[in-house]
Amino acid sequence: MGTLRDLQRALQEKIEELRERDELIDELELELEEKDQLIQRLQSELDKYRSVLRPATQKVGRAKRQAISAEPTSFSEISSTKTESYVKTATSKDLIKAAILDNDFMKNLETSQIQEIVDCMYPVEYSKDQVIIKEGDVGSLVYVMEEGKVEVTKEGNKLCTMGPGKVFGELAILYNCTRTATVRALTKAKLWAIDRQCFQAIMMKTTLQKQQEYIEFLTSVPTFKDLPEETISKIADVLEECIYHEGEFIIRQGAIGDTFFIIKKGIVNVTRTDPGSSSPKFIRSLKKGDFFGEKALQGEDIRTANIVAADKDSVVCLVIDRDSFSQLIGGLGHVSSKKYEHEEDNVAVDNEFANVKLSDTEIVATLGVGGFGRVELVRVKGFNNRTFALKQLKKKHIVETRQQDHIMSEKKIMGEARSDFIVRLFKTFKDSKYLYMLLEVCLGGELWTILRDRGSFDDGTTRFYTACVLEAFTYLHQRGIIYRDLKPENLLLDSKGYIKLVDFGFAKKIGFGRKTWTFCGTPEYVAPEIILNKGHDLSADYWSLGILMFELLTGSPPFSGSDPMKTYNLILKGIDIMEFPRKISRNAHNLIKKLCKDNPSERLGNQKNGIKDIQKHKWFEGFNWEGLRSKTLCPPIVQPVKNTTDTSNFDDYPIDEEDTPEDFTGWDKDF
Repeated sequence: MGTLRDLQRALQEKIEELRERDELIDELELELEEKDQLIQRLQSELDKYRSVLRPATQKVGRAKRQAISAEPTSFSEISSTKTESYVKTATSKDLIKAAILDNDFMKNLETSQIQEIVDCMYPVEYSKDQVIIKEGDVGSLVYVMEEGKVEVTKEGNKLCTMGPGKVFGELAILYNCTRTATVRALTKAKLWAIDRQCFQAIMMKTTLQKQQEYIEFLTSVPTFKDLPEETISKIADVLEECIYHEGEFIIRQGAIGDTFFIIKKGIVNVTRTDPGSSSPKFIRSLKKGDFFGEKALQGEDIRTANIVAADKDSVVCLVIDRDSFSQLIGGLGHVSSKKYEHEEDNVAVDNEFANVKLSDTEIVATLGVGGFGRVELVRVKGFNNRTFALKQLKKKHIVETRQQDHIMSEKKIMGEARSDFIVRLFKTFKDSKYLYMLLEVCLGGELWTILRDRGSFDDGTTRFYTACVLEAFTYLHQRGIIYRDLKPENLLLDSKGYIKLVDFGFAKKIGFGRKTWTFCGTPEYVAPEIILNKGHDLSADYWSLGILMFELLTGSPPFSGSDPMKTYNLILKGIDIMEFPRKISRNAHNLIKKLCKDNPSERLGNQKNGIKDIQKHKWFEGFNWEGLRSKTLCPPIVQPVKNTTDTSNFDDYPIDEEDTPEDFTGWDKDF
């Protein structure tokens, strides 16, 4: 009896101890929350002082980032590209493979892709003192050294020398870029080379072949066969390959399981040990295409049999666990039937500007300058108290960089867009030198300028701007449109302080469950799947949203190298290696990491509840979404705008004195 009382007393003491521990944890969490809030307030005050103290000369200290793009590629173009194999000795093959695996970028490719690249590389030779790559030239080849020695110089200064087993020029296989250094042969050199088109064909074909194979496996499974195509496509993306050697247990009878398996290669044996028996009994064998463990996807599963690898060449299984599966099932890619405000006004707006001609516009001032041209503030005849932004695009430059498809896509998407968070396109014009877009003007200036002048934003300010971007993404993604160039430079403040998305040069309608392949974006913001040429979808925009949050909160993006290739290599290492500054609150930190998952199918926003998962994240707790949509929410920053011609919120730009060449090729007849 005493023993029972002692046990009860000990149990009661343990319960009290646990309760006290829980209370202590609650107190610590509350204290951490208060400290986070204090840090935020102090940072906010610091930002205000920075804004006041930062000298005007510093306004030009940080250059705007230019977006880059490869030539738009279609599946049919890539499919028709022939990949030719070249004969090599085993020694040469091993050297090329080792060089690729030693390269920070190319080592991230899949084994099958590396093998095909090795096969398709062709031999080139250079004599002593011959220039292999010239700084400033446009290039499309990547090289592997097999014999000889080369010297690398930049602006006449020696950087290094390289010998056999080194890769160089790899940026050129991503997009049409100018070479950043000169490479000259110090001795007779033998190299292996592959061009961008062949590389991209290999990447696209191997990725599509793998995805199609996975989709065929999945549609043969009763659990998956009735799911929407876009859901199956996302599950295919999240499948992992696991290798098991002969005799290895894949599943043990009696174990608790949460994993489902499809056999991609090899044979497994199913065995069971009956009660009272000491040895397992053979039930049957399973081969390629067979699957097991499907009950584990619905809930906790006690395994009823052993699954043992029975192939001397090893077994390869495609694997998905219950958590990944449940995150992806339901509501993916469904187009909302929500009617957006002003959509019924399309015809009225088009009629209002139907008779406006280019000659009716009068330039007031310059709002911005970019690689393709300028944006001018203009008055339009017949619109007395209104001003507009007139975007001018150099036709010759568009043709030279092969961006015609991107420009036509920009016109179509912007012309149809009716969202309060996207800049409106009213009319287009053209002449022999330029294409013109007459746009809604936002005189509050660029978010980039405000961020540059203030250094960084606090949690509340960042939350408001992130929410504005999310509203724009909601509108676009419900229509199957990917944006692909999010950054502070492309976010404008209207006179009320609300954000609008501008510059749709890389936007594209891809639909749902589909991928696109063109490398484009701003280096610090591109998602890893774009860099690795795996094909990308709407989820690339969620990655860039996480990068934007980080930059707004700290003043700098998380990944930034001294050149684009170094930036891409940092991105491929992943967000988990980044050290987050203390000023980023725990909830913001958590959301950024969930948006910047390496695997697109695991990103918040790309799972079963779509963008709602982001909106319901703890960082947005208490945020007034309806107030944002109705424009009744008070913005954190309202830039002073005196009148419709006030450009004080924009930097000053020199007059354009460049003689722009004409273009009469006629590619723009439908613009």
